[in-house]
Amino acid sequence: MRLRPEQLAGQLGKQLLPVYLLSGDELLIQQECADSIRQHCRQQGIHERDVLEAERGFDWNALLEAGQSMSLFADRKLIELRLGGARMDQKSSAALQQYLEHADGSNILLITCGRLDSRSLNAKWVKAIDNVGAVMQIWPVDRRQLGPWIQQRLKDNGMRADRDAAELLADRVEGNLLAADQEIQKLKVLLGEQTISLETVANAVASSARYDIFKLIDAALGGNAAYALQMYNGLVAEGSEEIPMLGAISRELRTLYNCAAAIGQGNGIDRVLDAARVWDKRKTLYKRCLDKHNLASLEALLQLAGRLDAALKGQSPENARLLFAELIAGLAGTPILPPGS
Repeated sequence: MRLRPEQLAGQLGKQLLPVYLLSGDELLIQQECADSIRQHCRQQGIHERDVLEAERGFDWNALLEAGQSMSLFADRKLIELRLGGARMDQKSSAALQQYLEHADGSNILLITCGRLDSRSLNAKWVKAIDNVGAVMQIWPVDRRQLGPWIQQRLKDNGMRADRDAAELLADRVEGNLLAADQEIQKLKVLLGEQTISLETVANAVASSARYDIFKLIDAALGGNAAYALQMYNGLVAEGSEEIPMLGAISRELRTLYNCAAAIGQGNGIDRVLDAARVWDKRKTLYKRCLDKHNLASLEALLQLAGRLDAALKGQSPENARLLFAELIAGLAGTPILPPGS
């Protein structure tokens, strides 16, 4: 079957198909659709995941073996086949079709790739997926639709915006949905969940030029603890809500932890960062941070983030400001408190 991104949630609610193909260049929507499939797999008790990168020289027998091998801990697993920009030739097409001939839903295959042209969409391997699973073409959001898309995105994050405010954001991001999502997360940190107007957005954009949670994170990743702590104090002084700020840092920590785990399994760091969707301009920061941290230290920071979350919500007597400062300094590689504090 053919699906649109907005139809995916409804389809997953009915049944989990044996195979999904996500095709397109809009990375944010593709990533979120893939995350929805992964989450639904976990809800169905599928916790094991095999990731196959179809780079040059990829052995397509690995796909067949992944489909046939049984887990020691579970009966089912999710197999992710990442084609990237690779073109399917006769051999790879035959291997994929062979896999699909035996696909009974025991394992779930998630295929992601760049945009497919009309010829590729009529290829045998795509038709084979169409017969037993779902093919989803993910198109960029054009400029005329971007304002309403931003309004809906704000609503999903507990905020509302009038048309002028949404159009101002649309002008600023110039059609880049990843940038649009980042701006929305910034507004949530700066303003909390509220209705925002054109003036509110303009003022928030101006103030975020000085203090910005995402700049704070980058400073910490780069090892500049003093500057990161200065920005933290500035954000708090401006009235920014600390729980959304912690959410942004925690997401970064989880990504770092997953990257460290993948590197520990023998994967090259550039390949790992690409798989984690780390932007090129941030890869240097990630490499620096991963060079200073290991799985144990990142796990300790995640545990610290859990303590901080409890303190911010009044569920712990610990000093939230002190814990927040320690989390930022620890991420930068210069912890304030002695180990075990």
